Amino acid sequence: MFERYTDWITEASQFIVKRIPNPPDIAVVLGSGLGPFADELDDAVQLDYGEIPHWPAAAVIGHPGRFVVGQHQGKRVAALAGRVHLYEGHDPQMVTFGVRVLRQLGVNVLVLTNAAGGINTSFSRGALMLVDDHINLMGVNPLAGPNDERVGPRFPDMTEVYSRRLRAIAEEAAAAAGVSLTRGVYLAVVGPSYETPAEIRAFRTLGADAVGMSTVPEALAARHMGMEVLGISCISNMAAGVLPQPLHHDEVMATIARVRGQFTALLRGIIERL
Repeated sequence: MFERYTDWITEASQFIVKRIPNPPDIAVVLGSGLGPFADELDDAVQLDYGEIPHWPAAAVIGHPGRFVVGQHQGKRVAALAGRVHLYEGHDPQMVTFGVRVLRQLGVNVLVLTNAAGGINTSFSRGALMLVDDHINLMGVNPLAGPNDERVGPRFPDMTEVYSRRLRAIAEEAAAAAGVSLTRGVYLAVVGPSYETPAEIRAFRTLGADAVGMSTVPEALAARHMGMEVLGISCISNMAAGVLPQPLHHDEVMATIARVRGQFTALLRGIIERL
């Protein structure tokens, strides 16, 4: 699997370069409902995931499955409109396949976005949270297995997964755009079931502010390869037990639609400052 996996990354990269010869400098992975940001890029070239060799298909509502490269404020930006998840049955290597390809294309800065459940009771639906750090409770690590020292070290340091420099830029962009931005710790679980109230109480005790089912594998793979990472969560719903009501994915999508303008303004401001 390891040898085939590295070959697949190369084949996917070569295919993209043939279709999009000018490589991106920055990449944004767009979480649930945030795919429309990709439509704002100028002179964009779009590939469906199904066109790219070995690229896993996105099959979740709110994840359209498009690889888009275009211009924004003189920057070449790749936008991954949709991601794949462990809960869909993909293994960790395929969940991080897109990030590995981006690195081979020359991307140094990776912005990871997601929809998350709010654990911190001071948060409200629609809040934007800058990820300061994460807790991995997925039970898997995409770096397990054979390691290619040419790509990254066997035991990569994770002292600063989410770049201090990029977080400062994000706060500056938020202030300039008049977007409220909070900070916190993101906790990742496999899903697809939402968490129980007892689990949320435990996660709060561990120091988590938000919970979701993505982002952490991609962040680990990116840091393994030396990429600079920024994480932003949209608190699309309050986690189980915080409010006296059941959780529905429709609520997630409705909240994302309501705050999409703020989220997009924040992303534009960040990219302009990179």
